[in-house]
Amino acid sequence: MITTLSLNPSLDYIVDIEDFNIGKINRTKSEYMLPGGKGLNVSQVLKNLGMASTALGFVAGFTGRELTRMLDEQNISNKMIEVENGFTRINLKVRGDIETAVNGMGPIVTDEDFKKVIIELEKLTEGDVLILSGNIARNMKEDSYRLIMDKVPDSVKVIVDATKEQLMSVADLKPFLIKPNHEELGELFNVEIKDKKTAGKYARLLQEKGFRNILVSMGGDGAVMLTETGDEYHANAPVGKLVNSVGAGDSMVAGFIYGYLELADYTEAFRYGIAAGSASAFSENLGTGEEIMNLLSQIKIGLVEEKQ
Repeated sequence: MITTLSLNPSLDYIVDIEDFNIGKINRTKSEYMLPGGKGLNVSQVLKNLGMASTALGFVAGFTGRELTRMLDEQNISNKMIEVENGFTRINLKVRGDIETAVNGMGPIVTDEDFKKVIIELEKLTEGDVLILSGNIARNMKEDSYRLIMDKVPDSVKVIVDATKEQLMSVADLKPFLIKPNHEELGELFNVEIKDKKTAGKYARLLQEKGFRNILVSMGGDGAVMLTETGDEYHANAPVGKLVNSVGAGDSMVAGFIYGYLELADYTEAFRYGIAAGSASAFSENLGTGEEIMNLLSQIKIGLVEEKQ
C-alpha cells in the first residue's frame, strides 16, 4: 500500500489573464480549480499510471469539503481528517505575461489532530510506502516529519520531499528516498549548482548524512540519481515545451515509485521518474499515463564510473 501525506493541502485556482494590470479590474480568459498539495499530486499521477494509493491529510471548512469531494470524484482513495479551526487554503495562480501566485495559510492543526494522523500511520506494515511531501501546517512543529518517522515501522519505505530544516531533521532516520531539485540541494550547502557533476558531488554529501537514495531534478538539464548501493546515474530530459512546472517534481516522485515497485530496478525507476516529471511539465495538468509512457524512449541513462 502507498500512502501520501499532505499536511497542508489546497484548492489550486488557476486563471489565465491576457493583460494583467495591478490596481484594475481584470477578467479571466480561462479558469479551473484542482486539488493541490504535493502529496495529492503524487496520488493523482500514481492513479494515472494505474497504481493505487491512499491520500491522507488535513482539511477544514467548506473548502476542505470541496477538496475531499474532488478526490472522491476522481476515485482517489483518501482519509482526509477534518479539523475545526480555519479553512483548507486556496492557492491562486494568475498566468499572464508572467506568472503570479498567492498562497493561502491553511487551517490550524492541533496536537490532537496530529495524533489522528499518527494513529493512521502506525497501521502501516512491511512493504508499505509512505510519501511525506510539501509544507506542514503553519502552527505545526518544524520537526513534524521526524516525529512521524519515529512512529512509522522501520519496515516501511519512507520518501521525503521537503526542504531545509524539515529535510535535514530526518537524515539520521535514513529515509528510502529524497528528491531535492538542484536549487534546493544548493541551498542546503549555500552553493550554486549548475551541472550534473556538481549535483552528484553534493548529493553524496547528503548521502553521508544518512539519506539512502537521492534524486536531483535539474529541469531541462535532466537529473542525477545516487543509489544506496553507491552507484551514480545521469540522465537527459526529454524534448518538449514547458507549459506548467507546478507538480513536475511530485510527478517525478510518483513515476520513480511506480517504476521501482513494478520493476524492482533503480535505473528503470529513474527513467519513469523523469518521464512522469516531464509529462507534467509539458501539460496543463498532471501527466497522464499515456503521456508518461510516450516519453520513456527519449530518456538515456548513464552510469558515472568514477565517483564525484
